[in-house]
Amino acid sequence: ELPKKWLSKLENIDISITDKEEFGVWLIKEEIITPKNIKIVTESALIGGLTTQGIPVDLSIVSDGARQFNIFDHASCWIHAERGVNRLIPLDNENKKLVKNARDDIWNIYQKLKEYKVNPNESMKQIIYNDFDEFSGKVTGYETLDSAINSFKKNKSDLLKVLDKPYLPLHNNLSERDIRDYVKKRKISGSTRSENGRKARDTFASLKKTCKKLAISFKEYLQDRISGEKNITNLGESVKLAYASGG
Repeated sequence: ELPKKWLSKLENIDISITDKEEFGVWLIKEEIITPKNIKIVTESALIGGLTTQGIPVDLSIVSDGARQFNIFDHASCWIHAERGVNRLIPLDNENKKLVKNARDDIWNIYQKLKEYKVNPNESMKQIIYNDFDEFSGKVTGYETLDSAINSFKKNKSDLLKVLDKPYLPLHNNLSERDIRDYVKKRKISGSTRSENGRKARDTFASLKKTCKKLAISFKEYLQDRISGEKNITNLGESVKLAYASGG
C-alpha cells in the first residue's frame, strides 16, 4: 500500500539493521516520516527479518480474513467465509430458499475438500475447481446474497489453498480456541492498566495453553519454575520434542 515512489526506491535497498534507534534514523534519512508509511515499512522490515532468520516465505497462515494476517502464503477459513451467507436475513420465502441453496453449495464443496485432504488427486481437484467456479459465478438477483457469493470469487485462491497444500486445515478453529481464555478474561476484567500488565496477561495465557497441549500441569510447571528446581523440561524444548515425535 505504499506509493509507487517509495516502492521503487525500497525495492533496490538492501540493509541490515538490528537496533531500533538505528532503524528510526534510517527512516528519517529515507524521508519515510508519515505514520502510515512508517508502519508499513516497519512491518515489512520485521517480515524481512523473519525470512532472513529462516522463516519460509511460503509459510501458510490460515485466518478469518483479517488484513493483519494476510501475509506469507495466506489461506482463508471456510467457517468465517460461510458466515457472510449464513448471517443474511431473507425478507421472503424466495430469498430464504436462495440462501439455503447457497449454503448447501458451500458445504458440498467443503465436504469434497475434506475428502480431498484424505486422498489428494487431480480428478477430485478439478471437480472442486469446477464446483467452486459454478457456485461463485452465480447471480441470484438477491443483491446482498450475490455480494456474499462474489466474496468467495474474490478469495478463490485463499479458499482453495488446500488443493495445493492438503495438510492445511480448512478453518482456524484451533487458533480461535487458543485465544478463547484470553478473550474471556478480557470480557470479564477489561483491558490491563499498563504495558507490563498486558505482557504478563498474554505470557501466562500462552504458558497455560501450551502446558495444556503438552499434557503438563500448569500449576506444577509454575511451582517448578518458582522453586527453581526445574525438574520439568523447558516448554520450548518440550514443543520441539513433541513436533519431532509427530505429537
